[in-house]
Amino acid sequence: MGAFSSATLNGKGELVGLAFDGMLQTIIADYKYIPEARTISVDSRYFLWTLEKFDEAGNILEELSLEY
Repeated sequence: MGAFSSATLNGKGELVGLAFDGMLQTIIADYKYIPEARTISVDSRYFLWTLEKFDEAGNILEELSLEY
């Protein structure tokens, strides 16, 4: 699906992750329920932790004004 990501939301509409992989064949699942459709997502807490610990991207976290 390319280098794009989409927000993953919980039932309250809160950001909980980023979807980064899915099945191109089931793109219609955006409009119709398809049980075989799948999407792989990364938890936002892990993503932020990775930015801080491995990428040393504290400046990005500061710019985002996030507390976690």
